Amino acid sequence: MTEILFSPWAALIPAAGALAWGRRRLQLSLAKHPSLAGHSRWARRVSRLIPGYAYGDDEFFRSDGAPPEVEARRREGFFRLAGRFIGHHPRSLLQTTEAAGRLSDLQFTGAYRVPFQFSPYLRRHLRIGAFYESSAGVGITDLDGCRHVDLTGSFGVNLMGHDFYKTCIEEAVHRARDLGPLLGGLHPSTAWNAERLCRISGKDEVSFHMSGTEAVMQAVRLARYHTGRRQLVRFCGSYHGWWDDVQPGPGNPVPPAFTYTLKEMDAATLRVLATRRDIACVLVNPLQALHPNRPAPGDSTLVDGSRVAGFDRARYTAWLRELREVCTRRGIVLIFDEVFLGFRLAPGGAQEYFGIDADLVTYGKTLGGGLPVGVVCGRRHLMRRFREDRPADLCFARGTFNSHPYVMAAMQVFLERLQTPAIRALYEGLTERWDRRAAGLNRRLEAAGLPVRVANLSTVWTILYEVPGRYHWMFQFYLRAEGLALSWVGSGRMIFSLDFSESDFEGVADRFVRAAEAMQADGWWAVIPGLDRRSIRRRILGEVVGLLGRGRALRRDPAAGGVEPA
Repeated sequence: MTEILFSPWAALIPAAGALAWGRRRLQLSLAKHPSLAGHSRWARRVSRLIPGYAYGDDEFFRSDGAPPEVEARRREGFFRLAGRFIGHHPRSLLQTTEAAGRLSDLQFTGAYRVPFQFSPYLRRHLRIGAFYESSAGVGITDLDGCRHVDLTGSFGVNLMGHDFYKTCIEEAVHRARDLGPLLGGLHPSTAWNAERLCRISGKDEVSFHMSGTEAVMQAVRLARYHTGRRQLVRFCGSYHGWWDDVQPGPGNPVPPAFTYTLKEMDAATLRVLATRRDIACVLVNPLQALHPNRPAPGDSTLVDGSRVAGFDRARYTAWLRELREVCTRRGIVLIFDEVFLGFRLAPGGAQEYFGIDADLVTYGKTLGGGLPVGVVCGRRHLMRRFREDRPADLCFARGTFNSHPYVMAAMQVFLERLQTPAIRALYEGLTERWDRRAAGLNRRLEAAGLPVRVANLSTVWTILYEVPGRYHWMFQFYLRAEGLALSWVGSGRMIFSLDFSESDFEGVADRFVRAAEAMQADGWWAVIPGLDRRSIRRRILGEVVGLLGRGRALRRDPAAGGVEPA
């Protein structure tokens, strides 16, 4: 026995274990995206090192080395634009300024509307309103009576148009009035909604929640409960709410302990899923088909002007099929997070559009008929939250406002109308219609010699820039000046509702082209000799390294020029 225990072969056992561990780690590393977005811990470390600094009056207009005549055009255009906002929207701006001292959301969005070096100067001189008093058709009206074409899409809620949701809510109030906000029992609409959602999703059971973030949390919790595994896989750049496990990197004070962030549409990721035994679920946000492995585009990240996007339906569908196959084979729960995109691509959501059947599906946004909601639909064996044979082993999930009568009634109205001929007609030729509109706008931009294009996934659009530059984020303000309402991410995302007629869209296209022509005329897209994306990044890196070398960030001094203290 002693000879067996101390034989030379016994010494190889730990070595073999270490080799297997090393192989798994290498495999996991190869499945991570090479960017910082694919390495959340390094992204957090790097983000903490970047010092705060701001450009002063001179550097703000010539951070790319523009000659004096271009700087003068930019300065004149900037203050003309600022004066236009003040002159046309005084009440809206005053309300926004006064409210910002108490609303932390306004402080955050205001600070991160543009790259941080430009933000303090811009907030001081060019302000936009955040308050509106009415909506009708595809437009919204601010406190000064100025009408804007709404391209915010209410962050995805507004799929069918403002008038549609106002009538949904009005009908919901009528239906739920007699019961009122009773939270200890259920309104009959709850049972109707559950039955209809099971039919739409192709699943067996439903649970209702208060938000999309909460629905995704419950879906992941159920997957872990039923598989007995801890790890979840999310894909680089994807958004699944703001809770810890699905938001690695900057923005989350606590790094996720049981999350793998892997490359989407990559064979190395499939190899990880096919070999590891600790993965409970894979989260897919179909919106990533527009920009795989890249975060949601926002103008605050337009540091060198680069933004990449493009939707290839056939390629993304093939990827989802491969993902479905490996998850089935390995007992991994495949979760479609359709909180944002649900019902926007097809009446049956992304499952119908791509022809892929997930194990669990989460919905939110538009499904509440204009009111807040989150929903999980899933296979029966995954939705159960307790075990008959182990009564103390349960997967708890409750919420005071789950199945609120008014929300359930609004949801029923939405789902009823989803089946009507008028709404069904909006889906006929939907992809082709919006692809044609995007292509038409791009042809107009090219013919006008403007260095800007659009890319789209149906009614979700993003703006791309064809020349290197440090000022592409200024385009959002020219678009706003032309009466196009954008969300705080600016030109990163425009969301159309399905009720945009051809005439409505042509009006948007006209305003878009006028905004681009004004942007170009004011010198923001001027060709600077020697300027390319690499030189821009090198210059910014030099600024950061210089500040780090001095051991401090600079303090802002509005009267000074150049790089100012922060």
